[in-house]
Amino acid sequence: QVQLVESGGGLVQAGGSLRLSCAASERTFSSYCMGWFRQAPGKEREFVVAISGSGGTTLYADSVKGRFTISRDNTKNTVYLQMNSLKPEDTAVYYCAGDRIRGPLSVIRSWPLSPESHYWGQGTQVTVSS
Repeated sequence: QVQLVESGGGLVQAGGSLRLSCAASERTFSSYCMGWFRQAPGKEREFVVAISGSGGTTLYADSVKGRFTISRDNTKNTVYLQMNSLKPEDTAVYYCAGDRIRGPLSVIRSWPLSPESHYWGQGTQVTVSS
């Protein structure tokens, strides 16, 4: 059973930055694609960004392109999300998720439709004040 633990959330003013971390218990972490998702109150969980096992391929939601950056350190079994130029609409609980996949990285966009089929962290709150 893979365990994922997020950290780094908090309260920040609009225009500010936060860095989220997600530590994984999986020894074969480098074989897992990882993603960040978010869920605002009253809304469904949505895809934010993903990264391949090697870190060589990334995929971003249009709403965060140019502001957020995903990276991973496979020696530390950790994936990061650097969030810059934060906006109030970025306020949500942020979840990291991981799994092995077949096919293109884009399949990770559908993970919220079947959350029980993948590994998820407990979430970390990000609040951006205006």
